[in-house]
Amino acid sequence: MAQRARRWRNTAAAMTAAGIITAGAVAPGAAAAEEPRIDLKVLVVDNGDSPVKAVTAQLRSTGVPYTIVDLDDSGRPKITEAFLSDTVNGRPRAKYQGVVLPNEAPFGAGSAEQTALEAYERTYGIPQVDAYTWAHPEVGLDYTSEGGWAGPLDGREASVTAAGKAGRFGYLEGAFRFEDNAPGVQESYGYAARPRAGFTSYVDIPVPGGTGRGSLVGEYAHDGRRELVVTFAYNGNQQQFRLLARGIVEWLTQGVHLGQTRNSFAVHIDDVFAPDSRWDTERDCTPGDFDCAGGDGEGTTPIRMTADDAAYAAQWQREHGFTMDMVYNAGSGEEWKTEHGGADALAGRLLADKAQYRWVNHTYTHPFLGCVQDTSSVPWSCAKNADGSTEYMSRAEIAAQIRDNHDWAVSKGLPVDRAELVTGEHSGLKTLPQQPNDNPNLSGALADTGVKWIASDNSREPGQRAIGNALTVPRHPMNVYYNVGTAAEMADEYNWIYTSRADGGSGVCEDNPTSTCLDEPLDTTTGYAEHIVPQEARTALGHALAGDPRPHYAHQSNLAEDRLLYPVMEKVLADHRALFADNTPLENPRHSAIGTEVQRRAAWQTALANGRVTAYRIGTTVTVTAPSGTQIPVTAPEGTKKQLLLGTSAFGTPYAGARSAWTTPAALQSALTLKLPS
Repeated sequence: MAQRARRWRNTAAAMTAAGIITAGAVAPGAAAAEEPRIDLKVLVVDNGDSPVKAVTAQLRSTGVPYTIVDLDDSGRPKITEAFLSDTVNGRPRAKYQGVVLPNEAPFGAGSAEQTALEAYERTYGIPQVDAYTWAHPEVGLDYTSEGGWAGPLDGREASVTAAGKAGRFGYLEGAFRFEDNAPGVQESYGYAARPRAGFTSYVDIPVPGGTGRGSLVGEYAHDGRRELVVTFAYNGNQQQFRLLARGIVEWLTQGVHLGQTRNSFAVHIDDVFAPDSRWDTERDCTPGDFDCAGGDGEGTTPIRMTADDAAYAAQWQREHGFTMDMVYNAGSGEEWKTEHGGADALAGRLLADKAQYRWVNHTYTHPFLGCVQDTSSVPWSCAKNADGSTEYMSRAEIAAQIRDNHDWAVSKGLPVDRAELVTGEHSGLKTLPQQPNDNPNLSGALADTGVKWIASDNSREPGQRAIGNALTVPRHPMNVYYNVGTAAEMADEYNWIYTSRADGGSGVCEDNPTSTCLDEPLDTTTGYAEHIVPQEARTALGHALAGDPRPHYAHQSNLAEDRLLYPVMEKVLADHRALFADNTPLENPRHSAIGTEVQRRAAWQTALANGRVTAYRIGTTVTVTAPSGTQIPVTAPEGTKKQLLLGTSAFGTPYAGARSAWTTPAALQSALTLKLPS
């Protein structure tokens, strides 16, 4: 059988070199027994540089299994034929469907390891990504001295070529600009060069100071092998990489792989119906807060949406095709109505438009659901019982806050889901440093009220965890503060946080090693629009481009007065539309769907880490086994079918030119089987 496998390899190598078969395919008419098994796993050769790290992070976030060979590890395995391939039940097996290298020849041209790797790629038609290299003939490009260019790419506009659009980068609209976030700092360097024979450019730029265009990303087909050649440096956080990352993975896997990723953006509007406190630009604090000396909040004007603000919100949603999640405090609204003559035009308008929003329970009156707060000193502390134990809000009180708010929504006909909850300030969950543990009464109250998905603060707890039978849904806080209604207030508070003491700020940025101070305070007239909006929009869009499903949150105050949140959301939506083709929309999932997605991803990563997933492709058949009940993420081409016990059904839903889904084996089957289009 080993002799038979060698004959297959030699034949396949010769035919691939002649251009007769493509990667992962078998010669027409070849016997079924000669078709190789290609395992759906990627080999990553890591030299520690940021481009390889970025591609690896994309594989992980997508859900693609991979094996890392660390070049800095003296005990690493050697790249040999046996490491790369073997036979399973007499069938030739390629252990990796794609290879990621730091450059075109990290083991050294002509070395035993490099030779073994190249032979493997020829034999099985395995694609190779050169994560970052320079322009030279060995990668199919002219030297930059021959009509090309090398230098900083900051701020330069690149384009996806016709070949890129027709291939794995077709999810992009066409043009994008390299980031230039710090004009005094070089952020990205690259080589733009003219392609030689066998090279197809997928992304290029006009040659600065010259004529024609130079490639930055392209495919070099030569010697029976295919390389995706990237000639610009990047890290995983830069937008230019985030835009191309999907295409790199799709090219590497030939569009058939475990895992899926979609761009999504959800925004929770907390404190709906409730008023929010206002930042005091003179005291540099919020009157009524425990740490605001000299002001109890009495006599200040709170920030609360009006009926006009509510009408604007509904109209804005219709115009932009985007749904906000209204995270509501019904009891706070009822209190407001009682204090203002028994009428509430805001509630009337929101309820009239109730079907246009998603609604999420935020407790009836927004109390702190954790320990009882002792505010006699600053910062506050947890009150103690007589025996010295921490005094907590009771299970009955927590359940009442959740239940009363839900019952009010049902009585008003709001489309609310009992399983979803956001507590005030994410309270009830641990709050460091004062409350290092969850309120022990919280999990029981969640069970009493049917809550399955409870929000947490992603800046404190980015991972999902269990609270009894419920799971957390981490949310990204937005730097559009709850206690501001105007752009001037927003810029003033931002200056207080992000400027040095010498510039009149709090100095928090100086004391925090993870923070950076502004070079100078923002102009309170223009600072919000010119600095904060683009920065916040970039951050939020970055989450979406990274495939991060977790929602963002702001507050009802940000839809009032100067309506500060809209410019941020508008820029996120507009920038995404400008960057992506129509087949790659920005999805807008609700709270429970996001929680489910995060849960599935965690379970999938656990199954991969434990080695409990087997996946391979033989010809046009993909087979995947995983622990019973595990949702399996798969991405495959249009036309893919799921094999049933009798017949087939269409697989997945369309996104970015492919089809993808979380799925499980069909009834009475132990493995997931997909039939790819021929």
